[in-house]
Amino acid sequence: MYDRRQFFGALGGPAAAAAAATLHPNAIPRLLDALSAYDGAPDALAADESYWRTVQQAFSVDRSLINLNSGGVSPSPTIVQDAMKQHLDYSNEAPPYTMWRVLEPQREGVRQRLARTFACDAEEIALTRNASESLQICQFGFDLEPGDEVLTTDQDYPRMINTFKQRERREGIKLVQCSIPVPAEDPDEIVRIFEAHITPRTRLILMCHMINLTGQILPVKPVVQMARTYDIPVIVDGAHAFAHFDFTHADLDCDYYTTSLHKWLLAPHGTGMLYVRRDKIADLWPLMAAPEQMDDNIRKFEEIGTHPAANYLAIAEALTFHQGIGAARKAARLRYLRDYWADRLVKYDRVRLHTSRDPRFSCGIATVQIEGVDTIDLVRHLRRTHQIIATPIRHAQFEGVRISPNVFTTLEELDRFSDAMERVVRHGLPQS
Repeated sequence: MYDRRQFFGALGGPAAAAAAATLHPNAIPRLLDALSAYDGAPDALAADESYWRTVQQAFSVDRSLINLNSGGVSPSPTIVQDAMKQHLDYSNEAPPYTMWRVLEPQREGVRQRLARTFACDAEEIALTRNASESLQICQFGFDLEPGDEVLTTDQDYPRMINTFKQRERREGIKLVQCSIPVPAEDPDEIVRIFEAHITPRTRLILMCHMINLTGQILPVKPVVQMARTYDIPVIVDGAHAFAHFDFTHADLDCDYYTTSLHKWLLAPHGTGMLYVRRDKIADLWPLMAAPEQMDDNIRKFEEIGTHPAANYLAIAEALTFHQGIGAARKAARLRYLRDYWADRLVKYDRVRLHTSRDPRFSCGIATVQIEGVDTIDLVRHLRRTHQIIATPIRHAQFEGVRISPNVFTTLEELDRFSDAMERVVRHGLPQS
């Protein structure tokens, strides 16, 4: 098991120049500076297995299983797990004091670090339990009247669609869903599709930054700026995007952004983030009631009653781990892993990839289909026969297996996945 100093000190390879900075735990900031100064191309490092082998060893994952569902929830590195355990142990010494009085105020440091990563004001960041909670704060937080319309696509996350459907049943609003291409490689077309579905009754737009079904990256900034000309706010679902590929708030220009931190940031399970532009906070209702004096305070969205401090404080270790790798290097590795298995499978006529391989429109997630093979049966076969964890996707426009490896994934694991898929292509699923 690696502690923080051992992990960063062992990076080696292209980061060898930074190793001397790791002789003391307090040297982490200097180490990050040194890693940032590394001028090698991220694409070159993506294929350096000696570097990524060290990263893989920072996890305590079960290697008898092949976990290709990082898009659902990811394991945390051991340094994150250890930090959470230490905070939890301390919390239980005398919770009214140790958890509430000592640890809870330390959330502010986590808030500040998330804000630096997203390049925004710390007073615009709320710590939540997941992207769904962040999204529902926004989805329920706007006042809507019967007949008002909310616009989204038919590829948004089912829980978020159901959230608006509940408002339909309860309040008489109208949910409008538009269809977009699969894959989508024309950003202007996406903007046109959203704009074509705006009516005089449209009050709110929900859009994905990265679609959970295929890993499709959508053009957030052009849609936000188009909607702004109609005075329509846009809620951005960034559940799969944050810490997956390299961007900041300036690349989006959105007023509302939501994400889960237990996916690609590798933070403790049950941690999320909500961004609300500072001048928009007062007009957005919290999901749980907050006192009136908090109307313009981002922390009103955190008023959920008693909650653990440990999970949120350990986000800090996940941020350090993410920064040690580097956002651009991480994205390059994830695309390399995606291409590693996709290159093998797309050679077959029966295999269809429902995800663009253009780096502007995708990263580590891709959805693959073997035509003539039932997706549910295929995922069941992968799990039972090969101990491979993957996600079945069924949509009116397409179906397939969603594959989402992560920095802990080895090439040997992807070889085993590809071998299993090739056998199905050639011989079909075995008879049960």
